[in-house]
Amino acid sequence: MSKQVPRLAQVNLIVEDMDAAVEFYQRLGMTVRFDGGEWPAGSGARHVALENGDGAIFEIDNLAMARIYHSGWRATDAAVPPVVVNFYVASREAVDESYRALTAEGYSGRQEPYDAFFGARYAVVSDPAGNDVGLMSPIDQHKRFTPKT
Repeated sequence: MSKQVPRLAQVNLIVEDMDAAVEFYQRLGMTVRFDGGEWPAGSGARHVALENGDGAIFEIDNLAMARIYHSGWRATDAAVPPVVVNFYVASREAVDESYRALTAEGYSGRQEPYDAFFGARYAVVSDPAGNDVGLMSPIDQHKRFTPKT
């Protein structure tokens, strides 16, 4: 695995009722940093980023959005916790390297490395408790695209 230590990037909560979740976290003092509405159009997918001024980013995705970026969500699985903890790694290559190293050590791969629509190389493994942990490269604006749903 890469010698550079991954940095905690964000926590994504997967929810069924986006409006209720956003309202709850706003009542806790979080403010909406980004709400792009439904995207791509007609998909039902939605993503909201919230913050509270301390530098931490808390993101909420509905099930439709989670299914776009994480193939493990394409099959309904009540045993999978509705949270993805994402870590930045140093490069696109480091995503592949970290994924290979972790799965070789016996951790379950949930999403093989791929070039995600948001411009990063991205993969997901499960921690020992079954939580999804995303591995994300720096975002390359030139690699962004609108996903097919």
